[in-house]
Amino acid sequence: MEWVDERLPVTELLKSQATEYPTPKNLNYWWNFGSLALLVLIIMIATGLFLAMHYKADANQSFDVVEHIMRDVNFGWLLRYAHANGASFFFMVVYIHILRGMYYGSYRKPREILWWFGIIIFFMMMGTAFMGYVLPWGQMSYWGAAVITNLMSAIPFIGEDLVVWIWGGFAVGDPTLNRFFALHFLLPLVIFGVVIVHLWALHAVHSNNPVGIDLHDEKDTLPFHPYYTIKDLYGYGIFMIIFCAFVFYAPNFFLEPDNYIPANPMQTPAHIVPEWYFLPFYAILRSIDFLGSFSKLAGVLAMVGSIMILFILPFLDRSPVRSFRYRPLSRQLFWIFFVDCLILGWVGYNPADAAIFDGALPLIIVGRTCTAIYFGYFFLLWAITAFDIEKHQPVPKSI
Repeated sequence: MEWVDERLPVTELLKSQATEYPTPKNLNYWWNFGSLALLVLIIMIATGLFLAMHYKADANQSFDVVEHIMRDVNFGWLLRYAHANGASFFFMVVYIHILRGMYYGSYRKPREILWWFGIIIFFMMMGTAFMGYVLPWGQMSYWGAAVITNLMSAIPFIGEDLVVWIWGGFAVGDPTLNRFFALHFLLPLVIFGVVIVHLWALHAVHSNNPVGIDLHDEKDTLPFHPYYTIKDLYGYGIFMIIFCAFVFYAPNFFLEPDNYIPANPMQTPAHIVPEWYFLPFYAILRSIDFLGSFSKLAGVLAMVGSIMILFILPFLDRSPVRSFRYRPLSRQLFWIFFVDCLILGWVGYNPADAAIFDGALPLIIVGRTCTAIYFGYFFLLWAITAFDIEKHQPVPKSI
């Protein structure tokens, strides 16, 4: 090892960035979800690699190839179910990771670039998940691809040509499937590279903590190993129990039944819905209903803007206190925002023409109200901090 260290300082790197890396001593289990996201990414890349060895991107064969993987390939059912359910668990873990960062102010100075890389990873995750959803080439895969790619036609001047370019023709078909397969295989590797930069940015500015204050001296920190390696391993154990319970006992819980029907361009499903992790953004898209030809464009801009607004969150929050633990008004707004996202997901799952309260309240009204609350949260957060409306509680000087 000394011979290796003289030429490549592996031991020094491990000590400085892993085993002896100074970590705030008060991190709770909400900080486990960053390492859990890395674990799920590794599971997704490993299972995807083995699935790609048997998959064939062909509009006439892809559905049968997936069935072949499930029935004939040794443990192919395990690979496919782990990969399909892994996507849902990946988003679940990342959503909790993002919400934790929002609650404890992990996007605040000096962690803005760290936060931006996290949102870039989230964007690439969404693209990768969408293209992976198309690959089984079932009914929901085909029509989901047709609906989502058609949104590009809302872009002025180039929209129609852009859709044809994405499709590789004049309809969703074999060229579309080949392109999506190539990108679905490539993007996780790009995500892995950005994750490394994300970790680099994290280690440059060090972790935030529940109190939201800067570390003052060594008494505020602990070495990452063994204190947080054992904590992460405990989290891995709990996660794998839950994950395996779904893979082995409820593998189709997150999957759409219509996707077990071969793609049929001549028969539209009764209700086209995206995967659950896209539902809040889908609800925002449907809720924007301006008159005239700008309706679709406004919906697309609102959907994209609902994620892009996270990039400017570090500049909207101007409070001198990072953590919502000491900011009662911001804390209340955060929980309203959280419930609002859940309601948006429920709205996105139901048909656009549905109604609640015995038909007295159209669902589209609920969707529009929740969309207004979603964007209003960021405006209110800026307003109460910019005009010093919120009176924060005393913050400790040290962990």
